[in-house]
Amino acid sequence: MLLSRRTNWWMGGLVLAILLAYVVWPTISVFSTGLKPSNVSRLLGPAGTATREALFNSVWISLWTVVGAGALGTLLAWLLHRFDFPLRRVVTSVAALPLALPPLVGVLAFLFLYGESGMLPRALQVGLGLENVPFSFGGLWAVWLVHVYSMYVFFYLFCAAALKTLDRSQMEAAEDLGAGAWQSFRSVALPHLRPAMTGSALLVFMISMASFTAPLLFAGTERFLTLQIYNYKMNGDLEMSAAVSVLLTVICLLFLAGLELDRRRKSEATGKGTPAPPRPVTSGWMRAVAVLTAGGVLLFLLLPVLTIVLVSFVKEGSWTYQVLPTAFTLENYTGLFADADVFAPIGNSLRMATLATIANLIFGVSAALFIVKGTTPGRGLVRLLAVLPFAIPGTVIAINLIVTFDSPGPLSAGQALTGTVWLLPLAYFIRHIPLVVRSTTAALESYDDRLTDASMDLGAGTAMTLRRVVLPVIAPGIVAGTLLTFVTALGEFVSSILLYVFDNRPISVEILSQLRIYDFGAAAAYSVFLMILIGLATLVTARAR
Repeated sequence: MLLSRRTNWWMGGLVLAILLAYVVWPTISVFSTGLKPSNVSRLLGPAGTATREALFNSVWISLWTVVGAGALGTLLAWLLHRFDFPLRRVVTSVAALPLALPPLVGVLAFLFLYGESGMLPRALQVGLGLENVPFSFGGLWAVWLVHVYSMYVFFYLFCAAALKTLDRSQMEAAEDLGAGAWQSFRSVALPHLRPAMTGSALLVFMISMASFTAPLLFAGTERFLTLQIYNYKMNGDLEMSAAVSVLLTVICLLFLAGLELDRRRKSEATGKGTPAPPRPVTSGWMRAVAVLTAGGVLLFLLLPVLTIVLVSFVKEGSWTYQVLPTAFTLENYTGLFADADVFAPIGNSLRMATLATIANLIFGVSAALFIVKGTTPGRGLVRLLAVLPFAIPGTVIAINLIVTFDSPGPLSAGQALTGTVWLLPLAYFIRHIPLVVRSTTAALESYDDRLTDASMDLGAGTAMTLRRVVLPVIAPGIVAGTLLTFVTALGEFVSSILLYVFDNRPISVEILSQLRIYDFGAAAAYSVFLMILIGLATLVTARAR
């Protein structure tokens, strides 16, 4: 047995206490505030019209995001699995690119490309000789398009993994019976993909409901639940902000429950098969269509990233009415490290992300050890509570912390944390608890306990076995979760915009600040810096595996 009974109780009690104190209790505090009769009556009465409109828009956009992302992600996974065509490997290598972009960076790229003053509308205006831009990228459809771009990846990854277990004999049997390509997909592949598509749909709907950045920059006068939470807070109405937070939390928790049930069904009904190799596209006109389609997909995926890189060299104030920037400079990059004021947000983000990541690493490994290798009661409860922050939107986590730590209490060492530099790294820690816990739990569940038995039979104690045997084996899972935590914390925006103070303003908030003063080059340079860090972390993770 890896953990002694005493260690089980001590570790489980400490992990559970942290989860109850910083995940459960803040949520209860907000529910207590938001569900006051006066707040409920305001939410349901005539004064709640705006919130009901926000609820409708959030649900409507989330449903259509599932449809759009599902169609794009599933179709892309099927085409890359089933057919071999020019540029196939290139498309496969960048298909998950939107997942690596911090949310604010991806939205910023769409703003530069498709916004009212963006490159594409201006190019069409000049090319067609129009007095005004032919379209305005804003409102609900703009939010939807940004969502589809950033969230189709979940359908793609889930379906691509499921297709690897699709037995080639089933497809061959359908073809032998005269089924065409579409009929084979509909009658054989689609039923096989249904569990993956269901899980993806639940996940995408939940993430879309919690979306804040795209509605903030593109929704205009349209209301969303996350924007209502933010606007109520900024207008000093914290109680209504809490009431809307309760509504959004309940919706997201319901979908989290659906995800967990779907995960258990998949684990109980796993199957293996030998996938068919990709079928070469040999017809001349079909190859031309395939190349054009692949080129369009690559353009759709890479253009936002290339736009951010291009704009990062734009000289301040030089890009106003032109289709493309005309004046370029390196000052946006040199200023990141040469100017102390410009570097401050980078330093703040690095310090807060490092502090939160260290806390997540220690907590995540401890929680995973207790969940998988523990023998005392409470492991299921810890597993459940550890995934809760994944379902609670960033805006809600911020409101939870503001309400809970607005006055001195035992959980904050007798200090009021609201309005201090400490609340934001605490939010980073809470938001990213599931990452290290999940990755380490997965590694431990595939760990061979006979290695532990052999180590202890040779006289090694628990500490030495952990250090010399267990941790080296599960290190890839720990490293993956830790690096993902670090880069996600670096680019975190949703909680940051509600919790930051000037002394700890992070990169994401500074990007928005530069955007608001029309210094597009500086905003893009910060964004490129974030993308480079994420790319480096991805390479390290790949090497660790």
